[in-house]
Amino acid sequence: MNKKLLRSVREYKKQSVLAPILVILEVLMEVLIPLEMAKIIDVGIANGDMSYIIQRGVILVAMAMLSLFFGVQAGNMAAVAAAGYAKNLRHDIFYKVQDFSFKNIDHFSTSGLVTRLTTDITNVQQAYMMSIRLLARAPFMIILSWIMTLTINKPIAVLFLIVVPVLGGTLIFIAKKAHPHFIKVFDEYDNLNNSVQENVNASRVVKAFVREDYEIEKFHGISRYVYNLFTKAEKIVAWNSPVMMFVMYTVIIIIVAIGGRGIVLGGMETGELTSIIVYALQILMSLNMVTFVFVMIMIAEASTDRIVEVLDEVPEMQDKADAVKNVADGSIDFNHVDFSYAGEGGNLSLKDVNLHIKSGQTVGIIGGTGSAKSTLVQLIPRLYDVTKGNVQVGGVDVRNYNLEVLRDQVSMVLQKNVLFSGSIYDNIRWGDEHASEEEVRRVCKLAQADGFVSEFPDGYDTMIVQGGNNVSGGQKQRIAIVRSLMMDPEVMLFDEPTSRLDALNEAIILRSIHELSKSEQNADKGQDVAVVLVSHRESAMRVADAVLNL
Repeated sequence: MNKKLLRSVREYKKQSVLAPILVILEVLMEVLIPLEMAKIIDVGIANGDMSYIIQRGVILVAMAMLSLFFGVQAGNMAAVAAAGYAKNLRHDIFYKVQDFSFKNIDHFSTSGLVTRLTTDITNVQQAYMMSIRLLARAPFMIILSWIMTLTINKPIAVLFLIVVPVLGGTLIFIAKKAHPHFIKVFDEYDNLNNSVQENVNASRVVKAFVREDYEIEKFHGISRYVYNLFTKAEKIVAWNSPVMMFVMYTVIIIIVAIGGRGIVLGGMETGELTSIIVYALQILMSLNMVTFVFVMIMIAEASTDRIVEVLDEVPEMQDKADAVKNVADGSIDFNHVDFSYAGEGGNLSLKDVNLHIKSGQTVGIIGGTGSAKSTLVQLIPRLYDVTKGNVQVGGVDVRNYNLEVLRDQVSMVLQKNVLFSGSIYDNIRWGDEHASEEEVRRVCKLAQADGFVSEFPDGYDTMIVQGGNNVSGGQKQRIAIVRSLMMDPEVMLFDEPTSRLDALNEAIILRSIHELSKSEQNADKGQDVAVVLVSHRESAMRVADAVLNL
């Protein structure tokens, strides 16, 4: 198990240690039980001593009850430890992703991150539970059962010294042959999940173009490939059972032959032969357990590598020790800014941009599709870092700010508006979680949202489904604008805020945004709020004090 991942065990170390200890106690009881059975047969039954049989029978039942108790407790501890470990892993990955910049997130597909948080962590969880239970149980069972066999019959004990390595090596060889196929399977899971996610998210487009058959065929193609990979792997692993059974019955036949000869010649008792057969079964079944865990660990190994990829990803943007924690004002300065999504040496989306916006100014940025309008505004809250030059807010390079402080003071309506599952109130209060109902309604009226929200049967308590698919594009856009306005920031960025609105609503909202930036709620700051308005429509530039054409 990867050491980096084992750090996520944390508060479940106690259960992780107790589980194998309890398993060892369970094994001790199970190993002593055949010895007591042999005594009952060879002494009690052979001599017809009923009191001895009862005495040993009580001890046998007590051992069985202790074994059951230790086994149940070990199972509980292992389940708690594995489930807690998986919970912590999910927590660590999710929190790590929250620290990613857009550039970091671009390294992973959405479906790939979802697979890591679900399927991959489930594989690691199962492997961990198997490891702390079966990997503790199997070696002790093999060693103690072999020692017991050695005390009863040395030739049979020697037989195990030959059989165990041969069988163990064969089973491990089978598992290793299947391993590459399992690795491929989990890589394909990303493609499978991506296909499903893409189809569901774009279901309206699929239906509009009547492409259901094409999407079904595409899904079946990936699903068939996953099926074929799993089938190949399982066909190889399927050899485990017949090989195991063949060796098991062969060993039992040899034991019966050796033991039968010993009974006839008087060197072994019937009970001893019975106990040796039980020990043989315990040894061989333990070997099978080891192989099963080995297969699980190899499957989890592929998942572990994928999880570590996320945990090892270094967030591109990290706060400095002396990060600035106060935004003085809303002034924005672009000083000889170059930007490339590919980084240093890549094709430049922005080249030598010089732009200066004062607090209280409303600046419009207009340009055609692909002119990097959105890219420009995304540099202000440091969603991406510049390739060359610097961007300043309040006279300070954005790279010197504490990220949370900077983004708290720069509200943004993205070009693609996203709403989250929850009520309309919940979505609006992303801008200010402590906002009163009156404040929410006031800002909604400014953004022309109060009218349609009030028409819903549940009003502001109306639940938004995932992605906001139960409201129209224009309604979603207005809720996103309200959410942004609720932040009371120094800088307001609007990327195509009225692209889905009619001319009348566009004019009203733009005027409201312009007035709000200079409203009384900003008086306590000592200056007005800077507004950057991005649009490809000239009509949206009417409220701008200055316009930059990209």
